[in-house]
Amino acid sequence: MDMEPGLQNSTDFILLGLITHLKFPGFIFAVVFAIFVVAVTANVVMILLIHVDSHLHTPMYFLLSQLSIMDTVYICITVPKMLQDLLSKEKTISFLGCSLQIFLYLTLIGAEFFLLGLMAYDRYVAVCKPLRYPLLMNHRICLFMVAGSWVGGSLDGFMLTPITMSFPYCGSREINHFFCEIPAVLKLSCTDTSLYETLMYTCCILMLLIPVSIISVSYTLILITVHRMSSPEGRHKAFATCSSHIMVVSIFYGAAFYTNVLPHSYHTPEKDKIVSAFYTILTPMINPLIYSLRNKEVATALRKVLGRCASSQRIRAGEMSRK
Repeated sequence: MDMEPGLQNSTDFILLGLITHLKFPGFIFAVVFAIFVVAVTANVVMILLIHVDSHLHTPMYFLLSQLSIMDTVYICITVPKMLQDLLSKEKTISFLGCSLQIFLYLTLIGAEFFLLGLMAYDRYVAVCKPLRYPLLMNHRICLFMVAGSWVGGSLDGFMLTPITMSFPYCGSREINHFFCEIPAVLKLSCTDTSLYETLMYTCCILMLLIPVSIISVSYTLILITVHRMSSPEGRHKAFATCSSHIMVVSIFYGAAFYTNVLPHSYHTPEKDKIVSAFYTILTPMINPLIYSLRNKEVATALRKVLGRCASSQRIRAGEMSRK
């Protein structure tokens, strides 16, 4: 793509998109828009179900509602701009808009890292210390966990965003990505950023170690406890209560491992965009579907709400026919 006249001296950037030379933008738009609608709807429904149904007023579902809030905000950071660019000839994003996107992206992904780790601790307490669960996972502690996740994520955003955007970008303004991800933005800098990139990746790995350690220790203790259980029903219940979380963790941390841990030699712009699309577009849709399809309590709550809606519509229809 050639640089548009006037952008050479502009502070705006150009997002080249998920696919650089797109032949069927309408088809990609329809697919991404459908995923976006399903993701937002599924997460909002999950949040409402947990709020409305008293059977879901437990620490596990409170943390799950926070995960849904994060996923909703997370997908809204990148996808609306991506959809706009698919329909527009001008794919520009302002310097401030790019900075805000980086900050929110780092905050949300960091907060989700920490929250998933703390959700593993919640499962450890539920399986290994069920009698002390109400005490160890009371509402105050849950609020502290959620606040800590948000603060931990925002520290990453506050630390890396100003440094990234302080580099001089005096060459091309074309970001080979569909949103302002730091590695793609740094490629436009006209100064050497190798030291900063090394420090950034080191910081990301250290930040990953905290939740990964919590998850590893929690599930190791859970496996030991389950192995000691004599009841097959108890084992099945323990595995059922942890399986959804394990699936979500595997998907989310798998993509994070590729992005933050694998050496540069394994990275290409095309691979990076595909992996980014996976955890910024698909993961927010997959998470609520995993928890709803594999969780009997959520499925039961959903059937109750749908049943109430259907009965209220029948009552209204009956009243209308009488009139």
